[in-house]
Amino acid sequence: MTIGAGIALIIIGAILKWGVTWKPANLDLGAIGIILMVGGAAVVIVAIVFMMRRSRRVAGSQVYEERRYTEPPPPPTGP
Repeated sequence: MTIGAGIALIIIGAILKWGVTWKPANLDLGAIGIILMVGGAAVVIVAIVFMMRRSRRVAGSQVYEERRYTEPPPPPTGP
């Protein structure tokens, strides 16, 4: 999951907690909203930690390109 998914969970949880006035018989939408907001915050924190770890690792590495040709190049055309 990414930061966007975590933010989406936070928004959906806030809507369930404070935006919905309908009260189903056997569900507590406020509690479900809080659970979604906490889960979304955890996803955002984990995504940021992984992003920071990846940026540190990439900064110290070197990238090089190696091309391997399996067939000879086509013959030149022209006059």
